[in-house]
Amino acid sequence: MANNDDQFKKVVSHAKEYGFIFGSSEIYDGLSAVYDYAQNGVLLKNNIRNYWWTAMVQLHQNIVGIDAAILMHPTTWKASGHVDAFNDPLIDNKDSKKRFRADVLIEDYAEKLYQKAQKEIVKARKRFGESFDEEQYKTTNPRVVGYLAKQKEVLERMARSLEAEDLEDVKALIEELEIADPDTGSKNWTDVRQFNLMFGTQIGASADSSTQVYLRPETAQGIFVNYLNVQKSGRMRIPFGIAQTGKAFRNEIVARQFIFRMREFEQMEMQFFVRPGEELKWYETWKENRLKWHMSLGMGEENYRFHDHEKMAHYANAATDIEFNFPFGFKELEGIHSRTDFDLKAHEEHSGKKLQYFDPELGENYTPYVVETSIGLDRMFLAVLSNSLVNETLEDGSTRVVLKLPSVLAPTKVAVLPLVKKDGLPDVAQEIIDILKWDMTVAYDEKDAVGRRYRRQDALGTPFCITVDHQTIEDRTVTLRHRDSMKQDRVSIDEVSAIIGKEIAIKNWLTA
Repeated sequence: MANNDDQFKKVVSHAKEYGFIFGSSEIYDGLSAVYDYAQNGVLLKNNIRNYWWTAMVQLHQNIVGIDAAILMHPTTWKASGHVDAFNDPLIDNKDSKKRFRADVLIEDYAEKLYQKAQKEIVKARKRFGESFDEEQYKTTNPRVVGYLAKQKEVLERMARSLEAEDLEDVKALIEELEIADPDTGSKNWTDVRQFNLMFGTQIGASADSSTQVYLRPETAQGIFVNYLNVQKSGRMRIPFGIAQTGKAFRNEIVARQFIFRMREFEQMEMQFFVRPGEELKWYETWKENRLKWHMSLGMGEENYRFHDHEKMAHYANAATDIEFNFPFGFKELEGIHSRTDFDLKAHEEHSGKKLQYFDPELGENYTPYVVETSIGLDRMFLAVLSNSLVNETLEDGSTRVVLKLPSVLAPTKVAVLPLVKKDGLPDVAQEIIDILKWDMTVAYDEKDAVGRRYRRQDALGTPFCITVDHQTIEDRTVTLRHRDSMKQDRVSIDEVSAIIGKEIAIKNWLTA
């Protein structure tokens, strides 16, 4: 675990040192769990968003996008259940005075059991080699069976207690499992209580006439209240989807792990409207589709897993998370939910407006069912950043820090480096920048020895460097260096755009 903690600390410090993420209003000592995306971070974030949007909207004829307002009519949140039920179960440690989410404490305990089982399986795989039958071992080895059974039992009991709002049993479970404050080891806990996560504010000119509104805690409701507008104005036929990216706000009491859990964050969601009865077929389709999108980035199949929900949201009839192996363990990256017709029916009831669809093939009206895919953009950013940061030992024994970002997402695609600051080399470098800058983000760097400049670009995740030297003046060729392999090719200036363009093209990544 220590190694993982070290890796996470490196990710956090690298993010600041190289201009990816700063704490919000740092000169005033910051604001807890709020962060600013810096000059390189905003480029990486935009590229992730664009990679998602291209795959979800541009490549689907039956999916369109919207951008709904952050402020919505307050009855929206009554209808969606957020006013009455958008709570986290909180528990305080009496000795350390620290506050925790009770469900997260229990989930972390269950995850440790799972990891213990995995360690036994890895040891057995080494021992038995090719003849190893993992499925059989999982069901016959007493230790592994014990760990996995205990994990299942703990999660199922927590789910039942939270479903029944039996907070006394949630506390009893924490005490029975002897779960301690992870920082101090104290097991002296308060009772568990619910805390509503919505930020409230006032809209209107005076205190007397103002209305209580909320900063939206999720982006999905903006899609549901606009469902009929989009369907009619776009002449959409079921099945069809509406996608949206945007900010959401949650008053997280326990906001930890850098940008993993923030109070102001960005979601990338798509709600897919289907015929009642076909939702589970589409749920499976979107599970497969979304995992394929993640795999296209080449961040390692072993770093992803599906985790089906033990405790289902009141509106869902199927729900799973795509979890990613962050430096602090497997955690939710994306949720895929079959939301039934709960949302549209609730908005019909509270608004008094019909939100039905006339299906010309069936010749009938119905309230569509919905399958949702929802991914945290900030979490995806953290997954990409933490997965890409590598300390590499080279053949000559020296080391380098390299950010092996998928080149399609890299903030800067190429750095142009004149060997020296004279003899007309900066002018040729500028000429190359003027050719490339229309199609990609380009950096110029003339400070320090060229080797140090390579290292700087490695740490920024720049996939290519172009070095302009004296030979360039004679024959218009440059050295093209590849970040990951450090391989250097001599190529013509005229070829550079096509070579880099092929490597960074979204089409080549999504269809690979």
